[in-house]
Amino acid sequence: MTSMPPHPEATPAAAPGTTPTLVLIGHGMVGQRFLEELADRGVTGRARVVVLCEEPRPAYDRVQLTSYFAGRSPEDLSLVDPDFMARHGIELHLGDPATAVDRTARTVTARSGLTVRYDALVLATGSYPFVPPVPGKDSAGCFVYRTIEDLLAIEEYAENARTGVVVGGGLLGLEAAGALKGLGLRTHIVEFAPRLMALQVDEGGGRALRRTVEEMGLEVHTGVGGKEIVADGAGAVTAMGLSDDSRIETDLVVFSAGVRPRDQLARDCGLPVGDRGGIVVDERCRTADPAVYAIGECALAADGRVYGLVAPGYDMARTAAAGLAEALGAGSGPADGFTGADLSTKLKLLGVDVASFGDAHGATDGCLDVVYSDARSGVYKKLVIGAAGELLGGVLVGDAEAYGMLRPLTGSVPPVSPEQLVLPAGAEGGAAALGPSALPDSAVLCNCHNVTKGTVRAAVTEHSCGTLPEVKKCTKAGTGCGSCVKSLTAVMNDELAASGATIDTGLCGCFPHTRAELYEIVRTLRLTTFTELLDSHGRPEARNGDGCEICKPTVGSIIASLAPSVGADGYVLDGEQAALQDTNDHFLANLQRNGSYSIVPRIPGGEITPEKLIVIGEVARDFGLYTKITGGQRIDLFGARVDQLPQVWARLVDAGFESGHAYGKALRTVKSCVGQTWCRYGVQDSVRMAIELELRYRGLRSPHKLKSAVSGCARECAEARGKDFGVIATSNGWNLYVGGNGGADPRHADLLAQDLSDAELIRLIDRFLMFYIRTADRLERTSAWLERIEGGLDHVRDVVVHDSLGLCDELEALMAAHVTHYRDEWAETLADPERLARFVSFVNAPDAPDPSVSFVPERDQVKPDLTLLAGPTLPVRTLEGTSA
Repeated sequence: MTSMPPHPEATPAAAPGTTPTLVLIGHGMVGQRFLEELADRGVTGRARVVVLCEEPRPAYDRVQLTSYFAGRSPEDLSLVDPDFMARHGIELHLGDPATAVDRTARTVTARSGLTVRYDALVLATGSYPFVPPVPGKDSAGCFVYRTIEDLLAIEEYAENARTGVVVGGGLLGLEAAGALKGLGLRTHIVEFAPRLMALQVDEGGGRALRRTVEEMGLEVHTGVGGKEIVADGAGAVTAMGLSDDSRIETDLVVFSAGVRPRDQLARDCGLPVGDRGGIVVDERCRTADPAVYAIGECALAADGRVYGLVAPGYDMARTAAAGLAEALGAGSGPADGFTGADLSTKLKLLGVDVASFGDAHGATDGCLDVVYSDARSGVYKKLVIGAAGELLGGVLVGDAEAYGMLRPLTGSVPPVSPEQLVLPAGAEGGAAALGPSALPDSAVLCNCHNVTKGTVRAAVTEHSCGTLPEVKKCTKAGTGCGSCVKSLTAVMNDELAASGATIDTGLCGCFPHTRAELYEIVRTLRLTTFTELLDSHGRPEARNGDGCEICKPTVGSIIASLAPSVGADGYVLDGEQAALQDTNDHFLANLQRNGSYSIVPRIPGGEITPEKLIVIGEVARDFGLYTKITGGQRIDLFGARVDQLPQVWARLVDAGFESGHAYGKALRTVKSCVGQTWCRYGVQDSVRMAIELELRYRGLRSPHKLKSAVSGCARECAEARGKDFGVIATSNGWNLYVGGNGGADPRHADLLAQDLSDAELIRLIDRFLMFYIRTADRLERTSAWLERIEGGLDHVRDVVVHDSLGLCDELEALMAAHVTHYRDEWAETLADPERLARFVSFVNAPDAPDPSVSFVPERDQVKPDLTLLAGPTLPVRTLEGTSA
């Protein structure tokens, strides 16, 4: 390693009376973390901070890069709050990388010609992908896998590809392989090492990982390298030749064979670099020049290593920021020097949990391995135990549930035998459940931000944090890779319990049970009325009462969703059920601002005949209703008085329409594109599938509204990834996404399963919806439910895809009962004079319309004539002076 000459302890300060300038080159994850550390230490208030960024966007989560293909947008991946730069006065130059550093003049020049003088310079230039020097590597169809722009290019090229090869079977290589498979390509993985993830897992873990990956349909080639890329006359990839003289026919190649430090700027300005790359720094992250620091993947740390993981990069960012703050007289003292880092990792690659920590390969003298392997289930666990019984490290493949507890125990003697720690639940002598109490306060729970158990406990006891978001905000734990969230939650809950805090999880003041528990009570005991449930399972003080505005609609929804199975009447306005409904359900229509109601007929899949369009137009004209085409591919009619609702619906039902359930916590729409039938890009009939799904799940009552969409190809015109359950066509079938939300708190849906047949798709949606209805909280959308439920997406997948709880037959039966017993609520209402009697504005004057419901013209239609809610009836006027 190149040695570094000694230099002064402090970074030289700016001239007296002037504001020092700090220049950061590079704005990746580590660069953004460095800026946050500067801000936290008050440096941004004392110095001018200038950032030169090569990419066209601010820092984003490169660890989660592949989630772009699961529906997360570049904006979702951003690590920068919209107002962060402005709030701290930081000057960010996007798409303008540094091209030269003059250490004598202390200036940095950017590609645009911008020149900035610095008092301190921080290099956070990261790394670049290593592309093996194989002939043809520059052919069209060859890519690297490093940035969002790389992903966008791969996605576009893959539209005309059928087969892809990923060169590299490490962490990023498996991520890239999963992305290609998700794009519908037959995918090969080529790895020169004898096993996948050779740096992280041992031979046994590699075998388990390979077996699971191959079962997913990916083809793995280990122990071979790429020899050449074969291109056609136009220069596009057609095949890849391997070192064993075999050949893979392919349309696309992704190189993901490791990275190299981006240290060229340092080389050009004369800073020492390592023999194999990396800018030489000391334990304070300073280079040979006292005014220049280097952090992250571009740096060769004091222990002689280049660290490619984000957690060590964050540690370096913290160290460098502390040094600069100390030099400026800001902050609370220096941070510990950076002399090395824990290389523990926990990832989910291609849906497979993989983790390694400590001395995973057993290099310590005298150590022993404790191994559990189950080839059938793809689970491999190995713990490395020292001579004194201390846990030195381990490898977990297929089941990494224990990682959050095992990693903090590294270096200590576990409180139970190693055998108990690796054996599965149900095995004799196995499945020891270690809780947070087994960890010392010094144990690091969050490796990304170096947060200890003691710090988390203090957040609860000293800073009054009582929820996980509060703990995250206070400590930053859990805001990195997220693998520690389960341990954080356990520590927080234990601390709350120890402090005597009583956490009432009951639905409301009437019931001590959660909504999910009430669902189970109703289902198991076959209760059909709210009164039965309240009197038998309500809080003692609430029994024999009327309930409240929280529990009544909640229980009403539960009974409605279980009606066919428990023997209740599914019609929501009969008997006691009517009194449980919200205002909208009470009249089977949505109440609007001026007391009128909307009418939303169902248009399955957005497909409608000209005859039905004419009926809607005639009804709107005859009743003077405002007409609007919605984003859900329906036509909404607004402005009906309550007494007009039956008249309007009578004409719509006669024309073949039925309720769109816009008023209920139920399925709203299944949106679709035109699909294969009309679109030249379509690969499946999305309209047919959307209609089938909408007709199957219509009227299904749930904890919150449900929205869906079906896209006929990967272009995603129906926006399925923003729905509670979304379907996207592939050349092999359908991909199912769940937990999306396009509302006030947007969330892209996660991939649950892919390449499904029609029958498989419907079966999984049946299970997913009924499991959601069974376990969600009141008014909890699928997006929030998926993030809250223990185990998240992985648990939901285990339950609904792999039937881990043995519930799938029951979930399917519940859905089958719903489908069989479905009745259109408006058709049922129109057929019964007693039910129609409720649709009046005034009970004592049933024939009198509500005089307060009035309208004014606007754009050849009508809109509400709004008045003040108190005092004289005064028109609300716009700035132009007309009534609004």
